[in-house]
Amino acid sequence: MMSSILPLKHPPGTLAETPGALPQGWSAARLRRRLAERAIETLLMLAALVSVFTTAAIVAILVWESVVFFRTVPLLDFLTDTQWTPLFDDAHFGIIALLSGTLTTTIVALLVAVPLGTILAIYLSEFAPFRVREVAKPFLELLGGIPTIVYGYFALLFVTPVLQKIYPELPGFNMLSAGLVMGIMIIPYVSSLSEDAMRAVPMHMREASYAMGATRLQTAVFVVTPAALSGLASSYILGISRAVGETMVVAIAAGMQPNFSFNPTEPAATITAYIVQVALGDLPHGSIGYQTIFAAGLTLLLITLVFNILGHFLRKRFREAY
Repeated sequence: MMSSILPLKHPPGTLAETPGALPQGWSAARLRRRLAERAIETLLMLAALVSVFTTAAIVAILVWESVVFFRTVPLLDFLTDTQWTPLFDDAHFGIIALLSGTLTTTIVALLVAVPLGTILAIYLSEFAPFRVREVAKPFLELLGGIPTIVYGYFALLFVTPVLQKIYPELPGFNMLSAGLVMGIMIIPYVSSLSEDAMRAVPMHMREASYAMGATRLQTAVFVVTPAALSGLASSYILGISRAVGETMVVAIAAGMQPNFSFNPTEPAATITAYIVQVALGDLPHGSIGYQTIFAAGLTLLLITLVFNILGHFLRKRFREAY
């Protein structure tokens, strides 16, 4: 009986038992498809590694040049001195003078961008009709595409004269007008990401709130906003990073004179503005004045890194899975 049973043939598309045999029918097509997939995966991996290598190269250059700088300037003087005059004979290298301008303009910008951006996000997500949202959001995001130098001259030639009518003693270069315009520039980043986070909140949470008798405003403020807190925190961190790294607005409207002051009505220089000022000068390569831009750039990189780490922990802490 057993000898009369014939062996089953391999169905089409399966591997034969013979070693080295190709799959029947579509084996060649499958091989080509696998090679194409591997090639695409390799290309995508190389594209991802480009960003990694670029970041590593930037960090390496900043650290290497900063080490040369700190061989001449003590780290304690760099962190505690309140004067920044590296280009004068009586040189001082206190990064605090630049940090004060950077932090002051950033705080002013956030006082404008965070409230307005959040309110716009709530309106677009919870109250705006579909047609209004589809028209308003592209126009709002268009603000993010305007060159920053245009914002700088807008702050210098329009915002500052308007503020001088209210406060006549306001100087022509000041951190207040620069911070206000930076806040307007950051609004699209905050509102767009916040609106996306709010729209990702499941509809059944809104329906449950309505069923309990809550109004649309109460639902938006006490249900949707807390549920989207991780996304809101991410948008705020992005806004902070964008404000800290802004260059042209503060260079044009806030002045380029280092000043250790947290008074927004005074002129000051930020870290990025100083880097632009030195990079466009005639300082010889390798001089101590030239090396200051790398130390300032490393400081700016560390500040941005701190905010990114903070944003990561906030997202991890308040992230909701629905």
